[in-house]
Amino acid sequence: MTEILKKFGCPASLIGEFAYWYLLLRPQQVTFGAMVLIEKSFRLQLSEISQESFLELRDIIGAIEGMGKMVLGYDKVNYLMLMMVDPEVHYHVIPRYAGEVKFNGELFLDHGWPGLPDFSLINACGAQTFTKLVQLLKDGLKS
Repeated sequence: MTEILKKFGCPASLIGEFAYWYLLLRPQQVTFGAMVLIEKSFRLQLSEISQESFLELRDIIGAIEGMGKMVLGYDKVNYLMLMMVDPEVHYHVIPRYAGEVKFNGELFLDHGWPGLPDFSLINACGAQTFTKLVQLLKDGLKS
């Protein structure tokens, strides 16, 4: 397993595996349901991924948006490709919320709303809540 997958908690955080991509729940919940989408070739440049990977990305984004709106009830979703600390091709998928979200007895805030997501302020997410959220998203992705 590569370092980027370990860093983002795989396999416990794995929501979905596709032909060219992994979808994981971020251990650091910037907002409720924050995810990371990691390209499987682990290239360091977006231009180096295959055409098939680009095509699959469109379908995955559609699945994330359909599942996310239905399951998470977000107001908007941001896709951030930063690749500074972790140089492999990946997107941070950040659901955005105008208000607070309560899940499994825990409160989640979008500290940057309506501006940029604030990665310096992380929502506490207990292990049980994290596991329940992974399962909720897995189930939502399948439907």
